[in-house]
Amino acid sequence: MSELIAYHLEDGIATLTLNNGKVNAISPDVIAAFNAALDQAVADRAVVIITGQPGILSGGYDLKVMTAGPKEAVSLVTAGSTLARRLLAHPFPVIVACPGHAVAKGAFILLSADYRIGVDGPFSIGLNEVQIGMTMHHAGIELARDRLRRSAFHRSVINGEMFDPQSAVDAGFLDKVVSAEELQGAALAAARQLKKINMTAHKNTKLKVRKALLETLDNAIAMDQQHLG
Repeated sequence: MSELIAYHLEDGIATLTLNNGKVNAISPDVIAAFNAALDQAVADRAVVIITGQPGILSGGYDLKVMTAGPKEAVSLVTAGSTLARRLLAHPFPVIVACPGHAVAKGAFILLSADYRIGVDGPFSIGLNEVQIGMTMHHAGIELARDRLRRSAFHRSVINGEMFDPQSAVDAGFLDKVVSAEELQGAALAAARQLKKINMTAHKNTKLKVRKALLETLDNAIAMDQQHLG
């Protein structure tokens, strides 16, 4: 499929593996590869597992692009927010097998999935935008508001607090934590379980449950383009 996102289909389960340097930076090319892989997964009618390299899902947006200029930054953030919206509305279940750190856009990938499994260890999960001098974008605020516990939402978005995997479950970034050795097996077990549900009912229920969020994100993405532009 792509060097940036490997695509492996087996038994109705499509595994998308991010592979873009040591922090799996999310660049325009990575997002394009992501969308192509999701297109293929829809064609294959597959349950999706998203994962990264040992120790990291993603460290966030490619800072070289984000600092290249306002136009480049707005374009990348818009593409990333649109990808998050797509994942939230994906017609088949989406699982994230998070092998370690998930920071900024990496954490937003967690917030865009149906089921999230992390690994125990000295890993950081969260939204560090204000730590690095970035005012949080509207779409990010609304996605975090919907998916995080209220107390964790304020600490995460406003304070830039980072969470270890266990506390990330309580915050709402993860659903389950396993050992690194168990991650692949746990993700496959979850995918096999989700394969048993009725996919039409899953899709229609997902769109009902997330209707308000998806509409809010559409408005937020438009606001971000105006504000950041």
